[in-house]
Amino acid sequence: METSVVLPVEAEGFVQSLEALSLKEVGSSRWFTQHEYTEKLNMQAILNASAMHNEFVREILVSHGKIAVLIHEMILIEVWKQKVFPILCQLQDFIPKNTFHLYMVIHHEATVINLLETIMFHKDACEAADDSVLDLVDYCHRKLMLLASKATGAAFVTHDQQNLTGKKTLSSMELQIQSSELEFEICLMAVSVLRYITDHTESVSVINRLLCTHNMPCVLVQLIHCCPWSREVEKYVNGRWEKIPAEDRLKMTKLDGQVWISLYNLLLKEDCQRKYDFNHFNKNQLLKLRGFLTEVLIDQLPNLVELQRFLAHLSVTDPPPLKKELILEQIPEIRNHILTENSGKWKAIAKYQVKELFNLSESDLKIQAKRLAETYNLDVIENLLPDKPKCGSCGKEAAKRCSRCQGEWYCHRECQVKHWPKHQKTCQLLTEVTERIQTELHINSSG
Repeated sequence: METSVVLPVEAEGFVQSLEALSLKEVGSSRWFTQHEYTEKLNMQAILNASAMHNEFVREILVSHGKIAVLIHEMILIEVWKQKVFPILCQLQDFIPKNTFHLYMVIHHEATVINLLETIMFHKDACEAADDSVLDLVDYCHRKLMLLASKATGAAFVTHDQQNLTGKKTLSSMELQIQSSELEFEICLMAVSVLRYITDHTESVSVINRLLCTHNMPCVLVQLIHCCPWSREVEKYVNGRWEKIPAEDRLKMTKLDGQVWISLYNLLLKEDCQRKYDFNHFNKNQLLKLRGFLTEVLIDQLPNLVELQRFLAHLSVTDPPPLKKELILEQIPEIRNHILTENSGKWKAIAKYQVKELFNLSESDLKIQAKRLAETYNLDVIENLLPDKPKCGSCGKEAAKRCSRCQGEWYCHRECQVKHWPKHQKTCQLLTEVTERIQTELHINSSG
């Protein structure tokens, strides 16, 4: 029997209720309800896409014009994490009884971009985003610039302990570390979202923003060069670092493919070639790609032979100078509106949220715990896994879970012991969430 998270009629109700909320409302009961709906829609969309039929979540989002709302909510949390969260962590009265409510806020950005990554594979979803695609392009550029500036995923983990003392240090540090680790995942999903935009967009404003405003081809060249999802003997695959056998190290990952396809689209599409300035700097950057276009790579993605020919031609010619054109260009509005609306209010918002939203009463905790338990159903989550579970230490097929958090898999006890120093912080946070949910559910049922 096929697993489902929501039925089409439920999904339609969830989608209809989605709305652009204010920054002050982040973490409120209204916001939390919307997070719950988005999480369920995301899980159902992944299940539908995996089964390759009846992608009703995408169809409903498109028909109700709600993709722009998703983009707004994702950028809203991005701004909250940059402007409010650091202040919130440094407030003297920030000593939360538990942190899972805050973590849900931090995780919401990943939930939304995961949903966008799933649905924007299809052209109708990109078209339905309308003018908000410009904001999505800017968002992807910020994430790719962050990704390109890091040598490895580990560089995202920071240990900023400034102004954190006493009892609140541990909870604040845990949240900041979790947020940094999650940021790496978000940046990788932005790579895929960008590829789908380059696949489908025909808008002059979007093409101009990709090529002229952000010079995305050169950003992608930098990603090819530094390849932050690959280490000496490991690659980041399906949400984890996996040790790759020597004979498989030249195999292209999905992320490699997304970057190369984006480059192919931006450099070989006629509309893009007409818009891009092949000046001396850009030309030299692009020609660096020739060293990466090996026979092994082209065998895996044959279309790249056309890119190889284009670069060979570019190396011996000087393209004509870019024609000056008068363009009435649309500009992205979502992030600018959020920043302008809340400018100078960041500390006031942080204080309000600490006092009113992240200091839940016992009754609110009971309700939230029950809803979290229903939303994050382990049976459903296991159905979302692309392959059989892999050992968190060695990458081999695994059959045993961490007994504390149930969130990590291992093939043998030796691997679990070896991996514990890396897994410990995550395990503690997951265990805290699980224990809180179980406690509140027990209190609720006995009361």
